[in-house]
Amino acid sequence: ARAAVDGGTGALIAVGGDGLVSLALRAVAGTPTPLGVIAVGTGNDFARALGLPVRDPAAAGRLAARALKDDGARAVDLGRVGDGWFGTVLASGFDSRVNDRGNRTRLPVGRFRYDLAMIAELAALRPVPYRMTLDDGTERETEAILIAVGNGSSYGGGMRICADAELDDGLFDVTVVGACSRTELLRVFPTVYRGTHLRHPKVTTYRTARITLAAPGLTGYADGEALGPLPLTAECVPAAVRVLAARRGLSKGD
Repeated sequence: ARAAVDGGTGALIAVGGDGLVSLALRAVAGTPTPLGVIAVGTGNDFARALGLPVRDPAAAGRLAARALKDDGARAVDLGRVGDGWFGTVLASGFDSRVNDRGNRTRLPVGRFRYDLAMIAELAALRPVPYRMTLDDGTERETEAILIAVGNGSSYGGGMRICADAELDDGLFDVTVVGACSRTELLRVFPTVYRGTHLRHPKVTTYRTARITLAAPGLTGYADGEALGPLPLTAECVPAAVRVLAARRGLSKGD
């Protein structure tokens, strides 16, 4: 992919889910080469945030072709951690522990192993002492179940953990789920799909262009891929990639 971009390809098309899109972003981020997304993976959260067709490859292909023909690529922000890039959400805490456990488990296959991993992590649920530094330089210490840093609004196939995040505002939306019991977490969890969890008293939100997260024993994940152990610093890079998608404010049929 990098060789094709360096060679002047007219576009790079990613056919898959958020993990494959994450790979494609490494090739096109910071270049004029537009990215097309044919979302046929498990989560497809980057495509959802862009209003692209999900699990409808023919429709997604037509939209990408039309945008390429009309030079209709839309510039959107990306998160950057070191030399890596992400389009959706950087996860740390309970959600990243579920990823860790699921990745270590060979059986069962598919999403069921992550369901089992979630049950196991719920049984061991405990708050984590975080140190969080935002772009104003203020350092905050807090105990939390998780901290999610959203370039996009959702992860995990539509869980709107950072429900108000926009892909083109130059800022991350940060969601902090404070210390709470298993019972309370289970009660709040279903509201993540509607984004109404943000109104819960245990949830705090911030907006920032840069954030450093430090916590013991946690791995950061973004677009479902492991970034490495905390501490990690993420920066929101405005207009870092051009995507073959309808312009903001237009429906997919316009």
